[in-house]
Amino acid sequence: MNSFTKLGFILATLGSSIGLGHIWRFPYMTGEYGGSAFVVIYIFLTIFIGIPILVAKMVIGNKTQKNVVRAFDTLDPTVKKHWKKAGIMIIGGPLILTFYAVVLGWVFYYLAIVSFNLPDTIEASNNTFGAFVSDNVLASSASFGVCIFLTSYIVAKGVKDGLEKYNFILMPLLFIIFIGLFFYAMTVDSFDQAVDFLFSFNVNVINTDVIIMALSQMFFSLSIGVGTIITYSSSAKKGDNLLSSSAWVALSGIVISLIAGIIIFTFLFNYGQSASSGPGMLFKSIPLVFSQMAYGNIVSFLFFAAVLFAGITSTISILEPPVAYLSDNYNISRPKASYLLCVAIFAIGLLVILSLTEDYGPYLTFFGKGFMDWIDFFTAAIIMPLGALLALIFLGFVVSKKVVYRFVKGFMSRTIFNIWYFIIKYIATLVIVIVLIAKFVETFAKAAN
Repeated sequence: MNSFTKLGFILATLGSSIGLGHIWRFPYMTGEYGGSAFVVIYIFLTIFIGIPILVAKMVIGNKTQKNVVRAFDTLDPTVKKHWKKAGIMIIGGPLILTFYAVVLGWVFYYLAIVSFNLPDTIEASNNTFGAFVSDNVLASSASFGVCIFLTSYIVAKGVKDGLEKYNFILMPLLFIIFIGLFFYAMTVDSFDQAVDFLFSFNVNVINTDVIIMALSQMFFSLSIGVGTIITYSSSAKKGDNLLSSSAWVALSGIVISLIAGIIIFTFLFNYGQSASSGPGMLFKSIPLVFSQMAYGNIVSFLFFAAVLFAGITSTISILEPPVAYLSDNYNISRPKASYLLCVAIFAIGLLVILSLTEDYGPYLTFFGKGFMDWIDFFTAAIIMPLGALLALIFLGFVVSKKVVYRFVKGFMSRTIFNIWYFIIKYIATLVIVIVLIAKFVETFAKAAN
């Protein structure tokens, strides 16, 4: 795999995190889990836990220049070399894509179809989205197929001609369009209400669910725990300042999340809608605004194009780790590995699509959760935190402290290193363990009832 340039590495890593996780998932999670309380906890965890974990993952990849499995194997100082099994985290990526690319397919449908026939009432908007998701299996499957094929095509082309090239185009376009929408939202009467909802901290709504879901959002939005960061950093030049790269990625992600939240809640509140509108939030409020604007069809097309581009930068980053692993370890060409994985993802994704329909949904619901919800739960609340936990235990307790310091001394002072090392070895590890235990207890308690 060819190397990224410095800017290419930052944009690629930024693209892996800034996607539907920030624009689609963050707003609806905020609406369902406490508003400003969720936001504050998410920001706190991202800065004080997320950035140190990002650095740790980047160190593993950058110092070995290998895929996830081989990176752990190379750094493993033990005789039996069992730590290569930590590379199992790469299974989380394809699982995430089975529902993530389905949602991206919704974006594509709105880009290509709904933008030219915008609903002008909230009822019409709800009906448009509901009819598409619940009844139009063919359109949902076709849209999903377009997105997953485009993902496999870009990944198949490699780092220089695929990942870096497209990120240079897609990421700037996303920022330009979103900043423009933010300034437009500032002119809407409900803007202050949206800001209040996101930033007026209410400690009374904090509970275990809010903390767990804020942590899962941090992992999801930073692409932590599925091998993406290790894989991308293995293609960055050795000696890059991984601390500054991690800070750029995390802080930019927070900014995009907040901008997306303000825009979407401004539009929701302006039409008298509840903040807890669920996963369909992006597709119910935004089209209404465009229908009231001059040249709204064009703006809608550009908006959903930007969201699609942001989503594609994330899907390619999620698919890259397993493709790199298959290509490196089993001598399978990148195109073949990419397309084979996408066929498997498409097959499971069809079950996700069927689980959202009225006819087949009841057969794909287990213990009160739909098929899509279960995949989301296992990836964002279990596999991703567990993948991060393994990396932290590996650097904190398996690789010697002297060796780790030698890896980072080019961009960390001894004082900064000691603080970072303490966080990844004790604080971040403890937080993840506590949250994982709490989530397991809660899940099994609900299942028992």
